[in-house]
Amino acid sequence: MIKGIGLDIVELPRIKQIIERTPRFVNRILTERERAIYEQLAPHRKLEFLGGRFAAKEAYAKALGTGIGGECELQDIAILPNELGAPKLYFKNELTNDFISITHTEQYAAAQVIILV
Repeated sequence: MIKGIGLDIVELPRIKQIIERTPRFVNRILTERERAIYEQLAPHRKLEFLGGRFAAKEAYAKALGTGIGGECELQDIAILPNELGAPKLYFKNELTNDFISITHTEQYAAAQVIILV
């Protein structure tokens, strides 16, 4: 049974502007393990990765029904690849059984999360 569904989309040019103005934005969004992956990417992939992770975290908070803040902070959520490269959700360092899909184009990154009971 589905407990929650979350969907979010971000404009990559807007994310790029934020990074240029506020370099700390990357550290605010990504966990330490996510940043290790981010730092190994080519510049254009960094933007896609960060935008996708931001959208995914927002989507997860929406699916939880809490939004970001209080019970669910950006640093509480990590999206890390499994052995095949598919994204897996971690909440407060615990692997969840929730479903996540992340996609991006040149202009947008989007994510959907489904939480099951």
